Amino acid sequence: MGILLSTSPSRVLAPIDRISEVLFGLIMVLTFTGSLSIAEAGRDDVRAMLIGALGCNLAWGIIDAVLYLMESMAERGQKVALFRAIRAADAAEARALIAAALPPMLSSLMRAEEIDSLSERLARVAEPPGAARLRRDDYLGAFGVFLLVFLSTFPVAVPFMLMANAYRAMRMSTFVAVVLLFLTGWAFGRVSGRPPLFVAIGMVLLGVTLVGLTMALGG
Repeated sequence: MGILLSTSPSRVLAPIDRISEVLFGLIMVLTFTGSLSIAEAGRDDVRAMLIGALGCNLAWGIIDAVLYLMESMAERGQKVALFRAIRAADAAEARALIAAALPPMLSSLMRAEEIDSLSERLARVAEPPGAARLRRDDYLGAFGVFLLVFLSTFPVAVPFMLMANAYRAMRMSTFVAVVLLFLTGWAFGRVSGRPPLFVAIGMVLLGVTLVGLTMALGG
């Protein structure tokens, strides 16, 4: 029953969510640092770039957090709707609804009578009060999303804050960005069960490509 009507996730943010938000934040800040012309940039240009990068990731962090809450609310509402549909359905319809809601591997291992037993148990359970409402974990997850997007700006931006020479700052910022993309890819490789080294290299190439595409399109 917990799979069908879970009211709290096992963790606030899944690893893939964390990786995705860090990657998004890195790409956003790199579009700003990459647009800086080192040959012509003065302190005012660097300051404007930093303000733009921080402001952009601040805004997108808030937007992503709101979208996370909307997705959480929609997911909870769908689970409640499924719970009600199962309770109102006949035996055959309830069996089909439960089988479709379960992970395919788990569903394939369950016999029809086991699914029917689960349906009968669901019919005797009262709907949890406020099951479709946002919970503390949802707000913590949204805050985590905001922090990941916003804070991922700083490692790439810090060299411009500490170094007076724009050329050296750009070199260091690029190095930090490549390292972070590599680590993000390594983490994604471990989560997805793929060779971390190859995924890490691919993530660096993907990040550079996405940044170039974003800048080419005026992003």
